[in-house]
Amino acid sequence: MKTVLMVAEKPSLAQSIAKILSKGSCSSRKGLNGACSVHEYMGTFSGQSMRFKMTSVCGHVMSLDFIGKYNNWDKVDPAELFSKAPTEKKEANPKLNMVKFLQVEAKGCDYVVLWLDCDKEGENICFEVLDAIEPVMTRPYGGEKTVYRAKFSSITDTDIWAAMSKLGEPNRNEALSVDARQELDLRIGCAFTRFQTKYFQGKYGNLDSSLISFGPCQTPTLGFCVERHDKIQSFKPETYWVIQAKVFKGKDSPLTLDWDRVRVFDREVGQMFVNITKTSKEAKVESVSKKEKAKQRPLALNTVEMLRVASSSLGMGPQHTMQIAERLYTQGYISYPRTETNHYHDNFDLKGTLKQQANNPFWAQEVKALLSEGLNRPRKGADAGDHPPITPMRAASEGELGGDGWRLYEYIVRHFIATVSQDCKYLQTTISFSIASEGFSCSGKTLISPGFTEVMPWLGIPVEEAMPVCERGDVFSVEEVKLVERQTCPPDYLTEADLITLMEKHGIGTDASIPVHINNISQRNYVTVESGRKLKPTNLGIVLVHGYYKTDAELVLPTIRSAVEKQLNLIAQGKANYQQVLQHTLDIFKRKFHYFFDSIASMDELMEASFSPIAATGKPLSRCGKCHRFMKYIQAKPSRLHCAGCDETYSLPQNGAIKLYKELRCPLDEFELVLWTSGSRGKSYPLCPYCFSNPPFRDMKKGMGCNECTHPSCQHSLNSLGIAQCVECEAGVLVLDPNSGPKWKMACNKCNVMVHFFEQAHRVQVGDCETCEASLVAVDFNKTRSPLPDGETQHSGCVFCDPVFQDLVELKHATMRHPSMTRGGGARRGGRGRGRGRREKKPKDKMAALAAYFV
Repeated sequence: MKTVLMVAEKPSLAQSIAKILSKGSCSSRKGLNGACSVHEYMGTFSGQSMRFKMTSVCGHVMSLDFIGKYNNWDKVDPAELFSKAPTEKKEANPKLNMVKFLQVEAKGCDYVVLWLDCDKEGENICFEVLDAIEPVMTRPYGGEKTVYRAKFSSITDTDIWAAMSKLGEPNRNEALSVDARQELDLRIGCAFTRFQTKYFQGKYGNLDSSLISFGPCQTPTLGFCVERHDKIQSFKPETYWVIQAKVFKGKDSPLTLDWDRVRVFDREVGQMFVNITKTSKEAKVESVSKKEKAKQRPLALNTVEMLRVASSSLGMGPQHTMQIAERLYTQGYISYPRTETNHYHDNFDLKGTLKQQANNPFWAQEVKALLSEGLNRPRKGADAGDHPPITPMRAASEGELGGDGWRLYEYIVRHFIATVSQDCKYLQTTISFSIASEGFSCSGKTLISPGFTEVMPWLGIPVEEAMPVCERGDVFSVEEVKLVERQTCPPDYLTEADLITLMEKHGIGTDASIPVHINNISQRNYVTVESGRKLKPTNLGIVLVHGYYKTDAELVLPTIRSAVEKQLNLIAQGKANYQQVLQHTLDIFKRKFHYFFDSIASMDELMEASFSPIAATGKPLSRCGKCHRFMKYIQAKPSRLHCAGCDETYSLPQNGAIKLYKELRCPLDEFELVLWTSGSRGKSYPLCPYCFSNPPFRDMKKGMGCNECTHPSCQHSLNSLGIAQCVECEAGVLVLDPNSGPKWKMACNKCNVMVHFFEQAHRVQVGDCETCEASLVAVDFNKTRSPLPDGETQHSGCVFCDPVFQDLVELKHATMRHPSMTRGGGARRGGRGRGRGRREKKPKDKMAALAAYFV
């Protein structure tokens, strides 16, 4: 029997699709990578009975990167990254073993149906999956078609079955456009980022950013924010004057009138008009006009509009909004949330979609009224040819979704109902007056029919005081005429909604990438998000943009990136050659990079005026091993040590505290050791500042502390303090923390596992265990606090083998300050000698026994 492999983009999608296609009768099991499940069932394909296997990836299978040696910032000229540096596809998340997982599941399969998201990124992932599985699939006979692509926009029975009945092929051109964008962003971004980061971080100590990044989309995005900041700073308020007149008739409330001339910028001229107006005590009605007007219902909802409203009205950032929208989509509550289309196709089931919302108490009345009276034809928007507009796909309650999920879902539902409702209609009344020779007027609105504003009340016509009944020739009494002084106001900082509008207008990013670019400029400390979701540029962001304007304005203006986006779209449409677009764009930016490199002094002048030289920053902490003077600890990101005598800077671990480690020195270079700690409940380890940046041994990498150092005899090294392989991750070694007494602990040098043991012991030393080749631990307790049997104060044993130690050991996970510090990772498995970290000799039964005692 033949087998059909089906692959979705996320595990939750795979489960939902399999449930629909199998009609709930599939069996499920975990895949070998532990992250993806496989759902199996029997069904029909091409008129034959076949076995189906539905599984998923977790986003991109592969990512683009430079080959190994070109990832070394110190040894590679950034200019080489434009052409000489070869790139390669690497697994996006090596821990998931996604390629191996896909190959195991695809082995022997005859057909593949790709259920990846239906956008350009999804098409790119299709070919990543095919590259992994085609070598192990059953070879087709003759020209038999074996690769199929499902196109769908929502996770509903109707849409999934319709997609299964109309399978197509993956789009190679769209995939290539993504490949081109990835390579351009990698080469251009890395070249500029490496150069300016190394140049400025080596000179200034208070930049407060670990990475001074450049991005072809990110930088113009920042440019918009700084442009608005510059307008605010350069704004000079001007004083102007307006005439304010109040009139009344009988016992009616007085009316405040607007001056037809609006304002004047000369006080004496304004006073002249006031004097003229005051010559009359009567205001004569010159005309009364009444016009029926309509406030249009909204267009169908696309991604950009959803992001705008979520930011301005719901207070949700663009990236957070997309995460919520994707979750609602995978759970089947809304249609695909990435679309540029705001027009419903003629065959879109508007009535069926509306019926699903008829029982929700929040809008049931409006929905039932529409169903009985008939739906209004939606406004005609733009069809981008991608996905239908964002619409609700099934009913939900606040209890089901909760929090931000419900708030976004509620808006999407209300927006959809509004698109098929009537326009809001109101009567606008305008009364024109003359006082002496000057013209004045007042106007007001009276609601006729609320239309769509019944479900979107925040867009409704505000209730105003009723206008007086009058006609041409009526006379009102003048109560007051006065000259009011006012000032022009500067524009406000851009909100996220404003920025999204500008990015869409200038073609910066896509509906999928806009949230990422906005998040990036915030994460890089280029802007801060103020109240009202306003984006205020930091000093660093301002100086960078001004520097780009001084050197090469096109680096920050949206024009060049907009042109590149158009070329990428032509690749997707099959109208432009992938290699030609790639090479042409890289040639342009390579020339720009060389000019930027030669002109960096002009940007440096701005930096010098805004930031402190590195030698004048920080406080003395530890001694340099070369000149033996004190080096200064610079706490601002990225934290580092700087020796003014040698004019050298040394990297340090981030996201923790640094202090001097007992004035002890590294035996290799005489640098004083420092201690890094993530807090009282976290890990800590000593390190040599020089070795941290310049690994002394071949089996060490940059960024390793003493707990990973393979020095054969140093008292601080892995060889001296390593105890055994980590009980959780594959690569780590549990290392004694000699600074942790009297609450002793050993911590994994790769992940966040910590083992607490021998509390109140006043000395703990490491030896060798002959039984399991882990390390012996010698413990010395005080007589009054010894937990050892028979009142003994000293004991030497193995934490894996010795029963005396079993009740004195407790497993915990270190408190980390940063999400990047997760468990696992690293390549080396431990020190040399003493059997530490030799995975093949780990006694599994004893490790399991030890784990059983951990709390």
